[in-house]
Amino acid sequence: MRAGRHRTRGAARLLGARLALLTLCALVAPAATAQPHDPPAAQPADGALAAVVAGPLPDAAAPVARAVLEINLTVSDLEASIGFFTGVLDFELLGTRELAGPEHEALEGVFGLRQRVATLRLGDERITLTQWLAPEGRPYPADSRSDDHWFQHLAIVVADMDAAFARLRSQRVRFASSGPQRLPDSNPAAGGIEAFYFKDADGHVLELLEFPADKGSARWHELAAAGDALFLGIDHTAIVVEDTDASLRFWRDGLGLAVVGHSENSGSEQEHLNNVFGARLSITSLRAASGPGVEFLEYLAPEGGRPYPAEARPNDLLHWETRLLSDDLEGLIGRLQAEHLRVRLLSRGVTSLPDGDRGVLLRDPDGHAVELHAARAP
Repeated sequence: MRAGRHRTRGAARLLGARLALLTLCALVAPAATAQPHDPPAAQPADGALAAVVAGPLPDAAAPVARAVLEINLTVSDLEASIGFFTGVLDFELLGTRELAGPEHEALEGVFGLRQRVATLRLGDERITLTQWLAPEGRPYPADSRSDDHWFQHLAIVVADMDAAFARLRSQRVRFASSGPQRLPDSNPAAGGIEAFYFKDADGHVLELLEFPADKGSARWHELAAAGDALFLGIDHTAIVVEDTDASLRFWRDGLGLAVVGHSENSGSEQEHLNNVFGARLSITSLRAASGPGVEFLEYLAPEGGRPYPAEARPNDLLHWETRLLSDDLEGLIGRLQAEHLRVRLLSRGVTSLPDGDRGVLLRDPDGHAVELHAARAP
């Protein structure tokens, strides 16, 4: 990226025509709605946030992703990863299953697959861990940096950063940051937030977050005050993006997520959090009606973040999936395609699975995997 680039490459482009829908089959009946989480308190609409939010007025009838269901990580050893998330981070194991067959091959776009999948919960949020028994994928790139475009993390909210960090130290967890960082009060949108990056055994980056009293959802402060848990839940998943405007066209204008915050972060604390010297980031937060948020990390500096590998496959360990729910799966895909977004399908089209679910796997403009699921009829 060029050093002189403005914060988010300007306001998002206005759409030139009304959103078109692509009808492939009948509409999907909505399922019961999960309770939405309180979004983080929106920051004042200064010029930067106003520019990010600016865009076409939403069409109330247009299909949207109404929930972020879960985040999936690809792992090399399912039992070891379950042990890490449950034993170190206090996740609860909900169950495991084994998947194979032509429907799952069509969804993932990979022939001859067999997967073992674990579902875990922390607070109200869920993740899945997927081990590919066949075909095996490639390990996480050993030289990965936080500004590479395949970077994605989970942000886990904690009640006490010192206690959480001590827990990680006692378990000899691998660092990604140099240590916990308190973002400076000179940054009104992020000042007082404490954060720390660390890694699981496969190299996936995770983040601890502790919010000050004036930031974050009221839910996190209520849970912290209750004193029943150290690790409270998942606030968001973050992805590195090349161009915030292009990502907004996909996630906001295409999928229907709402922008709820924006900041520009730099300085020694941010450098040591990301472990990238000279880091200056434009950070944009989005949310659906329920589930964790999605956060864009656009590196305004330094240059040199590597693009998502074109040859990457879903069985590679760098493969994450952000899974979203829509009442109109075909309409939502049509909305994305009608806007001529840089969308690449990994699936062989919308796939019906043996358990009655329907889904499709695709990549966003930067290569991050998004799996869309249809709400099931009651």
